[in-house]
Amino acid sequence: MGPSWFSARDLAFIIRTVVLFRCGHVRLPQDLRDAQLALHQTRAAYEEYARALPWSAEPLPGWEAEKQLHSGFRSAKPDSPGYTEEQHAEVARFRAELLELSITVSTHPFWEQVERGQVVDARMRLKHQHEAPEAA
Repeated sequence: MGPSWFSARDLAFIIRTVVLFRCGHVRLPQDLRDAQLALHQTRAAYEEYARALPWSAEPLPGWEAEKQLHSGFRSAKPDSPGYTEEQHAEVARFRAELLELSITVSTHPFWEQVERGQVVDARMRLKHQHEAPEAA
């Protein structure tokens, strides 16, 4: 193996620049960007909602594990009342909406226009298009 003229950091920058340049000429359609943003927002709302739910969807008794060797930690869960009918319905609604948005994004006609070798790069651009650009 010959001498290395570039550091790993330099190579990462070069690769990132080439990727952005190569797929940067393709403009992401607004409806696709809107669907991706809705997918991000819906996923975040679902995760926030799910954090407040009981640990089990069905009523289950709590438990406490045995003390582990070389540790004083004991894993435990309190009794779970299970989800209410409203909670089951809300989880189902979130999941259906997430599925619909995922299908909308992944089957959008735009993907047929992207060169086969550029689909992953374009998909990464789409997934991160809502983020603020990095400060130099």
